[in-house]
Amino acid sequence: MGYKVAVVGATGNVGREMLNVLAEREFPADEVYAIASRRSLGTEVSFGDKTLKCQDLEQFDFSKADFCLMSAGSAVSKEWSPRIGAKGCIVIDNSSCWRYDQDVPLIVPEVNADAVAGYTKKNIIANPNCSTAQLVVVLKPLHDAAKIKRVVVSTYQSVSGAGKEAMDELWSQTKGMYVPGQEVEPKKFTKQIAFNCIPQIDVFMEDGYTKEEWKMLAETKKILDPKIKLTATCVRVPVFVGHSEAVNIEFENPISPEEARAILREAPGVMVVDKREPGGYVTPVEAAGEFATFVSRIREDATVENGLALWCVSDNLLKGAALNTVQIAETIINRNLLPNAA
Repeated sequence: MGYKVAVVGATGNVGREMLNVLAEREFPADEVYAIASRRSLGTEVSFGDKTLKCQDLEQFDFSKADFCLMSAGSAVSKEWSPRIGAKGCIVIDNSSCWRYDQDVPLIVPEVNADAVAGYTKKNIIANPNCSTAQLVVVLKPLHDAAKIKRVVVSTYQSVSGAGKEAMDELWSQTKGMYVPGQEVEPKKFTKQIAFNCIPQIDVFMEDGYTKEEWKMLAETKKILDPKIKLTATCVRVPVFVGHSEAVNIEFENPISPEEARAILREAPGVMVVDKREPGGYVTPVEAAGEFATFVSRIREDATVENGLALWCVSDNLLKGAALNTVQIAETIINRNLLPNAA
């Protein structure tokens, strides 16, 4: 049986990646619809070897779709996801709009696939923040083995996480550095992003953390274990695609770097590249375009009892967004959780 899939926000970075992932993974779709705002009506986007013309979100009949992969931002999702869900179409939303709703499951299939069955309350499933998705894929098998107490994570997040305008700004500023008189002032970011690092992603909260940092805490607790303590520092870096994270983990039980390495080599969605030699690790450039979350630099953290430190890298547009969304739809199909499933 083939399914019908609507991709909302099909002209954006993540929407285009969703179409690529659907094609690359040979998702069992009889029909794929590219949906966007009225101003993008008729815009052509690629789907495998086909070209799709974007249809108007306000005019599209979602009752004819099984899945809606939503990547149009929180404001659009807040208005449209309940309306689409009410048509019987399952919404898998990539924005932050529904992540903290107790009636909406927040899913990373390698971590908490069983929770996906709860989608029937609102016909909506939430995709986590890009930095959280790659983190919990790595934490889950280690948590199962030795029980995590506390995580300290510093992120190095690419500009693609802030959209096409952010990527354009990095490109323009980088070019401007080499052409005197053509420097580009910050627009998307608070400060120059080219050849710089910005220790702010999203808005500041009252306690001094940014909302991005709070998201990592709240989402890790919801997806993995509410007892885990986590503190994060999220930094935007001049990289186009790929988020990196330096992670320190404190466990309840002893676990050696060798044990952790062996566990992660068997973990779904994870690839270990950890040679203790120059270049024996993965960087964002190498992770771009790859489905896996790469783990390197696994070592003991001697500052705490039962501590490990590691480095992980992933394509934020894929595992952090488009890939995870498609994997959720695959999970629903594989578990026969569609209302019309046999």
